[in-house]
Amino acid sequence: MSKLSEATRTKLKSVSTATVATALFKRGLRIQMIQDVHPLGADQPTMVGEAFTLRYMPAREDLNRLDVLRDRGHPQRKAIEDCPPGHVLVMDSRKDARAASAGGILVTRLMKRGVAGIVTDGGLRDSADIARLGFPAYHQRPSAPTNLTLHQAIDINVPIGCGDAPVFPGDVILGDADGVLVIPAALAEEIAEEAFEQTAFEDFVAEQVSAGHGIYGLYPPTGEQTLTAFAAWRKLKGR
Repeated sequence: MSKLSEATRTKLKSVSTATVATALFKRGLRIQMIQDVHPLGADQPTMVGEAFTLRYMPAREDLNRLDVLRDRGHPQRKAIEDCPPGHVLVMDSRKDARAASAGGILVTRLMKRGVAGIVTDGGLRDSADIARLGFPAYHQRPSAPTNLTLHQAIDINVPIGCGDAPVFPGDVILGDADGVLVIPAALAEEIAEEAFEQTAFEDFVAEQVSAGHGIYGLYPPTGEQTLTAFAAWRKLKGR
């Protein structure tokens, strides 16, 4: 598994989940979008990083009391301290937002450690505080009860399902205003390059449509004149 390069990270930060989803669809990958997760902050930056995972299971009451958090090896606490800088903490909370996956203090700790973002298919408590951090964070909806109420943290950095998407450690996570997408690690570089090029073309198309042009022959570019005009546009714009 190759490490995410800074060049690939930079390209992914400049593209949308919509564009990347199309690139993945061309390769037969249809369920890479994490379903029913939403950004906490309207102005939070684009999230890009390799996945570091945490898996929850249904809580068993005799094993999931408050004192388990005193254990430094507790998977939730360990995930917060072990998730590497530049990675995204992705949590499988069984699509259940009735209890929180984490809260403001733990998310702040991730931010201060240089982690790239956090995603859960459950809920986050202290959601208004998290939204004010300007840190990329995604959840299903706000949730006040502690995770111990329903969820038992059981393992870190293993393959998980998050919002019906398969997530393997090291997969590349992209999050924007539309949601969160999982890019298989082996495809990250080529997907980033294709999406970067497609974004340039779609910016050209958007300008053309805003100027009153119709979409036939333009989008998709079935007319030869479209490609000629696009090449001239790229040269003019330095794209």
